[in-house]
Amino acid sequence: MDDTDIVRRISKLAEEEHGLERAHEGEELSGQEQERLREIEVALDQCWDLLRQRRARRNAGQDPDDVEVRPEGVVEGYRQ
Repeated sequence: MDDTDIVRRISKLAEEEHGLERAHEGEELSGQEQERLREIEVALDQCWDLLRQRRARRNAGQDPDDVEVRPEGVVEGYRQ
């Protein structure tokens, strides 16, 4: 996956996230929708982290393809 693919995935996930939120303005999401929203949030965090890793490696003169998606526990731990 290259930077363009990652940015496209971010855009699609953000669209889905906003669609869920707009569809339920003033209403609670169902349990299934809340779970999907949580999955989207994690996937977005992972994508942004991957993009930052790739850019950092490129700026350091290293191969950006030598990075992997970090697990949820790692990317979600940044918030604390």
